[in-house]
Amino acid sequence: MTPGTSEAASSATMWTSTDLDRIGRSQELDLASRRPDGTLDASTTMWVVSVGGELYVRSAGGPGRPWFRRARTAGSGRIRAGGVEADVQFAEATVDVQAAIDAAYHDKYDRYGADIVGHVTGPDAHRVTVRLVPTAGVRSET
Repeated sequence: MTPGTSEAASSATMWTSTDLDRIGRSQELDLASRRPDGTLDASTTMWVVSVGGELYVRSAGGPGRPWFRRARTAGSGRIRAGGVEADVQFAEATVDVQAAIDAAYHDKYDRYGADIVGHVTGPDAHRVTVRLVPTAGVRSET
């Protein structure tokens, strides 16, 4: 998302199966970007899906949403969902996983209606997909 993010993301830790399951089953995730001084910005609540051992979020309002712009600029932050709080890097999703992410959003959230889920699926949503890559700060709550 920011220069060097993909490189740094590839050397980050992986999600444990427990954390991946707990976050992936959560209906919502709180995401906060890291400010230049290291503090966290206000969190934004959003939907999250798990695909192929990775976690993804999308900007329902497109690239102009404040949380998305902050995440792109910051490159890192913290998430909280399913009793897990984790420091993460914000990375881009590859093109080959986008259809699977669409399917995961439909499987998990279609009960809210096609119009609502349509904001986070399809070609427009693909360009605002964020892969959440755990860093050393992953910790599970009890």
